[in-house]
Amino acid sequence: MNPTTATLASSFRHARPQQLADALQDARNYTLSLFDCFASMGYDVLTRVPHLPTINPPLWELGHIAWFAEWFILREARSSHPADAERASLLTRGDDWFDSNTVAHRTRWTLDLPSAGALKTYCHEVLDRTLDKLSREPGTDEALYPYRLALAHEDMHGEAFLYTLQTLGVAVPPSLSRDEPSLAGLSSIAYPGGTIALGAQEGGFVFDNERQAHTCYVAPFEIDAGLVTNAQFAEFIADGGYQNRQYWSVAGSAWLMRQERSSPRYWQRDTAQLDAGQNPSGQDAGRQDAGRPRRGGAVDTPWRTSRFGRLATLASHEPVRHLSLYEAQAYCAWLGRRLPTEAEWEYAALSGQAGFRWGQLWEWTASPFEPYPGFVADRYREYSEPWFMTHQVLRGASFATPARLGSARFRNFYRPERDDIFVGFRTCAL
Repeated sequence: MNPTTATLASSFRHARPQQLADALQDARNYTLSLFDCFASMGYDVLTRVPHLPTINPPLWELGHIAWFAEWFILREARSSHPADAERASLLTRGDDWFDSNTVAHRTRWTLDLPSAGALKTYCHEVLDRTLDKLSREPGTDEALYPYRLALAHEDMHGEAFLYTLQTLGVAVPPSLSRDEPSLAGLSSIAYPGGTIALGAQEGGFVFDNERQAHTCYVAPFEIDAGLVTNAQFAEFIADGGYQNRQYWSVAGSAWLMRQERSSPRYWQRDTAQLDAGQNPSGQDAGRQDAGRPRRGGAVDTPWRTSRFGRLATLASHEPVRHLSLYEAQAYCAWLGRRLPTEAEWEYAALSGQAGFRWGQLWEWTASPFEPYPGFVADRYREYSEPWFMTHQVLRGASFATPARLGSARFRNFYRPERDDIFVGFRTCAL
């Protein structure tokens, strides 16, 4: 996704009833298509899905997506509190199975869930009733809030489905992966800084962690126009970046020891090319921005990567992906630069500077996830508040993010060790 004025104008945040109806149908079709990819490998059966802390069993996630929409739209729940729904679920034990607030993650593999066919029927029934109810709603922000919330929730789970398919090594048709080759810019942009309004203004749909909008001073800064590339990160590896602890924070060093990592997740050395003496990164593999220090020289170690279960040659000038915050920080320390703060990132993204490219991958920032002044939890009470100060802010969007969800003000957040998501980073001058 490369946001433009056109895509941002079609944001779900201001979608009218017919736009919402079309988007809800599109999101559900995508959810079911990705679920079929899991099913093709037997992962529609709970007991066949590996117990990993970063994923959910696809069968549970499918039911949860429909249950969430039913909870806020059809059952007219005032909040996510278990007692706040006005009516019962279409499923006799729906709340016992699919309420993520009460169903612990580790138990989701052992639930006595309905079959995949039965849950698909439930998905269709919930959507049909949702669209019927939506057709009679007034076009006010208050009336459309639960529909916009359910759409954003399903779009987020659609991206989670896609990175789960990557985690499990399941093949995905190109039409569903949305993963197209892209190039990262090699230049930097200097901004004069100033006072900006950080956060979303009222009107339309606003996530609770984007409120309240407040003024923030941003000092002058210089930031990469694009994301760090595979070739650039390969130089860090070749220069012993994973072995040299001076580049790693205390938390990063502890993570590195646990992972026994010497390259990004999914990277593999291509011994066949190495034996043949080929340079996998191309003739410009060692190229860096003008004025940047050259640390390791040209990279001559071939690399391949795994994309949805298939090995592919690592494209040198594509943005590097699947990195933890710790790896991004270590690279910055090695290069003598730093990660941008989320305020700097938002300033650049809203500046109107055409050279600042975003939307290829989520981007780590230097900012911990914390509330803005005046924060109040919204109806989906657990969306933000439980994760403050334990998670890190990511900005932008990824190729897997629907364009309607993209916003320069959107605050994503993950734990620093997560490298399974579609994430990269850019750097700033010190």
